[in-house]
Amino acid sequence: LGLVAPACSPSKTSGSASGSTATWGPSTASGTITVSAASSLTGAFGTIRSDFVKAHPGSTVNVNVGSSGQLEAQIESGAPADVAAFADPATLQELAGKGLLSGPSQIFATNELVIVTKPGNPKGIRTLADLASAGTVALCAAKAPCGTYATQILAGAGITIPPSSITRGENAKATLAAVANGDADAGVVYVTDGEAAGSTVSTVAIPATQNAVARYPIAVIKATSNQALAQAFMSFVLGPRGQAVLKDAGFGAP
Repeated sequence: LGLVAPACSPSKTSGSASGSTATWGPSTASGTITVSAASSLTGAFGTIRSDFVKAHPGSTVNVNVGSSGQLEAQIESGAPADVAAFADPATLQELAGKGLLSGPSQIFATNELVIVTKPGNPKGIRTLADLASAGTVALCAAKAPCGTYATQILAGAGITIPPSSITRGENAKATLAAVANGDADAGVVYVTDGEAAGSTVSTVAIPATQNAVARYPIAVIKATSNQALAQAFMSFVLGPRGQAVLKDAGFGAP
């Protein structure tokens, strides 16, 4: 668990997956909620949470970050969660299919993948094809969304990395850390993670024709004991301020 702070509710939200605008009246929401968020949202949701707190003091929001697949399993097992914000619709759909959401999910951001290398790119990696002979390559766990997307784009480009050369991180942050710490020569992570890493890695863009678009859904969990506050947080993420924070962090529009 990370990111614990007071918060309350905004008055409106916009930017839903359908492009519609939902308006929420004055709220007296208070208490505590837990938001289960994909690890690639760590920085952005830290800022969103802080802004939520400054604008609406009086409640507490805990943000639990991890791989979307792990978070899904936690929620299915009954772990406390009021809002889920994942890195792919399929993972959240698993919860919907089991009747664990209180309402429909909405896409609130998009992302793409990027190649990261050790600073200065000593192996001279320029394309996805270069990963086949780049040495140790860090990829996300196969069941994590970032791992699924990486498998998709490598297969689409007809590139096979020897299994003995692959090291797996449990989520995008761990995968990035393998490269930043020098344990891997290159890796495939989200664009937002590459940007947040700064000078600890170098980045190599993946052409749009070879890339994948990750769509991030958010929804309120049916078992929440604080529906008003959970809905208020979801509204804030979908609203103007939440969208501005996500854009600043490098995420694309829904």
